[in-house]
Amino acid sequence: MTRLALFALLACLAFAQQPDWPAVEEEALRHFQALLRFDTSDPPGNEAPAVDYLKQVLEREGIPVKIFALEKHRPNLVARLKGSGKKRPLLIMGHTDVVNVDPAKWRFPPFSATRDGGYVYARGTVDDKDNLTACLMIMLLLKRLNVPLDRDVIFLAEAGEEGTVRVGIKFMVENYFSEIDAEYCLAEGGGVTRRGGKVSHASVGTTEKIPYAVRLVARGPAGHGSVPLRTNAVVHLSQAVAKVAAWQTPMRLNDTTRAYFERLATLSSPEDAARYNSIVDPAKAPAIQEYFAEHEPRHHSMLRTSISPNIIRAGYRVNVIPSEAEATLDIRAFPTENMDELLAEMKKVINDPAVEIVRTQRDTRPAAAPSAIKNEAFLTIEQMVRKHYGVITLPTMQTGATDMAYLRAKGIQSYGIGPATDAEDGPKGFGAHSDQERILEAEFQRFVRYHYDIVAAIARAQ
Repeated sequence: MTRLALFALLACLAFAQQPDWPAVEEEALRHFQALLRFDTSDPPGNEAPAVDYLKQVLEREGIPVKIFALEKHRPNLVARLKGSGKKRPLLIMGHTDVVNVDPAKWRFPPFSATRDGGYVYARGTVDDKDNLTACLMIMLLLKRLNVPLDRDVIFLAEAGEEGTVRVGIKFMVENYFSEIDAEYCLAEGGGVTRRGGKVSHASVGTTEKIPYAVRLVARGPAGHGSVPLRTNAVVHLSQAVAKVAAWQTPMRLNDTTRAYFERLATLSSPEDAARYNSIVDPAKAPAIQEYFAEHEPRHHSMLRTSISPNIIRAGYRVNVIPSEAEATLDIRAFPTENMDELLAEMKKVINDPAVEIVRTQRDTRPAAAPSAIKNEAFLTIEQMVRKHYGVITLPTMQTGATDMAYLRAKGIQSYGIGPATDAEDGPKGFGAHSDQERILEAEFQRFVRYHYDIVAAIARAQ
């Protein structure tokens, strides 16, 4: 067979394996709405109905399913399509739980999956039942089209991502890691940004900061409010909080953030580009960091361990000086941060023996090295971003947390992707965790196609 004939044959095979996208769109929207209508709020957490739905759909297509649960009503689902074994598996992941809602604040009922004006409104539309549905459709399409695979493709529908990892990813990694072990993972933690209705860039999560809760506890003698005391615990706590809030921890860069700012500069105005290109200039860095803190706080946070005082408790009567006052700090640590050293430095910053620093014991996601940005997976994602959105890809360090941290700590190269959303939606209250969470139907459908093409390109037999 000549090279031209072989190329023609391969082209025909590739064309034959393309999904019928108009039909897929109708089915994807139907599954999306069905999953959105399950109230899987966490807390209290009841992911079982959504998992039962996924199980029925997958098994109806002949795709084997396994269920793993620490608590019966909070199961995790694993489905696997077998490949040739020439390459290690690819894991695709979405979580079935969602954050709580205040129904009174919603224009449409939060679990109605109402379609209006080209949008779908519901809790979970962009966190994370968009990923969950895309993963389901990918498994169905690979199976129906009998796509030959060099890798197993594993679908994990996990419970408890929104704050109860002990029943979800932590449980799976510690007890059933062999069921989800893979070379690469695709999950939430990225997205495509639109401004004024036009796509500007894609973000792919390759690493993330690590969350810690730390308490500052000030103590002093109680007394009558009519006799102010220099030992007032509230005063000491207030001074400590002010010092910590003003403390700027050292700036750090890693491969992800260095590439992020370099690429962001190519999209920006000359003035902004000059800042992004000069963050390592010792002479310019202080002014740039101050600018970020005031005008681009997300970028300020991406460059360091951040500390935000979010909860303060003190006193019980207006005329009683309390003997104790407490503030809780939300610390988002740079992946390589040494927490013992950080807290020792914080103690020096506070410089007050009346204030104790207490590290809260809780489940926190593990630290891990950033995923690579020059391997097959990331390069394929970039290629598919260009194909479907026509824009540049920014490798991104998440200031928030995802369950990929557990996978990166086990050596799985993990990447956060997501659909296109409008930058204007967040401030208007339409974003993730908001009171009017929504997604454009057209962008949900484009995300399904984009996600499928990434998986097919990485896993398909070559």
